[in-house]
Amino acid sequence: MLDAVRKALCLILLSLLCASGVTPATAQAAGRPNIVLILVDDLDDGSLQKFPNIWNQLVGAGTSFDRFFVTNSWCCPSRSSILRSQYVHSHGVLTNTAPEGGFTKFHDSDLERSALGTWMKSAGYRTGLMGKYLNHYPDGATEPTYVPPGWDEWAVPVRKLYEEYGYTLNENGVLTTHGSAPEDYLTDVLSQKAGTFVSQSPDPFFLYLAPIAPHNPANHAPRYANAFADAVAPRTPSFDQADVSAEPHWLSSRPRFSAKAIEKIDERYRRRLRAMLGVDDMVGALVKTLRETGKLDNTYIFFASDNGFHLGQHRLAQGKTTPFDESIKVPLVVRGPGVRPGGVNGEMSANVDLAPTFAELAGAQLPDFAEGRSLVPLLRGRTPSPWRQNVLLEFYRPTSEKSARQTPVPAYQGMRTAQNTFVRYSTGEYQLYDLARDPYQLHNLAAKVAPAVIAQFNQQLDALAACSGATCRAADSVRPPPFVGPPSPVGPTSVLTPSLVLTPASVIGAQRP
Repeated sequence: MLDAVRKALCLILLSLLCASGVTPATAQAAGRPNIVLILVDDLDDGSLQKFPNIWNQLVGAGTSFDRFFVTNSWCCPSRSSILRSQYVHSHGVLTNTAPEGGFTKFHDSDLERSALGTWMKSAGYRTGLMGKYLNHYPDGATEPTYVPPGWDEWAVPVRKLYEEYGYTLNENGVLTTHGSAPEDYLTDVLSQKAGTFVSQSPDPFFLYLAPIAPHNPANHAPRYANAFADAVAPRTPSFDQADVSAEPHWLSSRPRFSAKAIEKIDERYRRRLRAMLGVDDMVGALVKTLRETGKLDNTYIFFASDNGFHLGQHRLAQGKTTPFDESIKVPLVVRGPGVRPGGVNGEMSANVDLAPTFAELAGAQLPDFAEGRSLVPLLRGRTPSPWRQNVLLEFYRPTSEKSARQTPVPAYQGMRTAQNTFVRYSTGEYQLYDLARDPYQLHNLAAKVAPAVIAQFNQQLDALAACSGATCRAADSVRPPPFVGPPSPVGPTSVLTPSLVLTPASVIGAQRP
């Protein structure tokens, strides 16, 4: 009799919760932290100090991951890895375009059925995705009003995504057209929508905020037309690399830059910085809103990029898709409860680790196919044993001739460790760098080492390239073969100091209101 009464009371309570809009999942999620992911497009790893809000409110107030990599340095494969916590060979979104990639592949493979949005929503979070979703969303077979499962709020451009003006926005299934007025600038529109979302959403919420900058053509807000007028692309030792004779043919066949080509690189660099100032304003506005609504202390903010970008390094005037650090090494900065301000973490980590991190913070259930690791222990100052020792790198050539023209790089598999980069190409060529002595990756040692060294790296790479689910976490925890290359004439890279406080006036040439 008592059990029957208890069951009846539980049913009554459950019906009252549902009638009030509180589901068992949301009730269980009460008290858990809010989570915001800001994912920019094509940002390199070395320019955050130029943006005061990002530098002060995120880098200075949080922890930076000094060895954070993407497993594929192309937008859609990388974003698919974030959404699914899978390497490219597992989720199968190989390129940016159909039939083997893009939104079409992700959608037609039914990957949206179980992805980051659905996991967070099932854990009781209010979810929002604003900005870029996946390349070529929506395709011709999908209605422009389509909203994938798992997202409570959806604000994603369906045309002229990269222009940031003259675009059409899918807002929760309703299409709105924007023009070319200053107030139509997409980054600012997304910033306003993000502010509304975080201020009006009940806790906990998960916001995936994906501005377009600094992706080409890197259009900026009118207020920053004269910013960074004298900036030039960093002249690192790899800029217009003098000797590429030991490199694979796709690189060794490239000519050095003309003066005109270098001028274009510098102008592209300035455009990218100007575009990022809009994102910097977005970060400042978001932190301000979180602080004013009393939510900042219970919110984790993650800032990262889907891939890096070349600006003259290794004779590449622009672009990505390479296994060089300029392409695969991206910023990851985290601020939030218990995260050490001004901290730097040097452990190996990757974009497949983001979703497991969000899931642990949210108490969400990860599917068995997830291949990444939660970064939560690192955020709390502890490194589990074993931990990731390497990151798998994968690149696949697109089948369409038009898409293939976007990159000169052949298909490859590789691994990035704390000490080495090892790459094997579909052409049969190799790259091997000793990063401790050659941080700018100027000296390809693949032809100079004993065949046994290459065989050892190949064996470990085979295990990574064949991994699935939990076996990936076993394969990536194996220490790489011991290998030390000859001394390099290039010294170690300089280290930025997160405690440096920037003011708007200290930004190079930036004219900010």
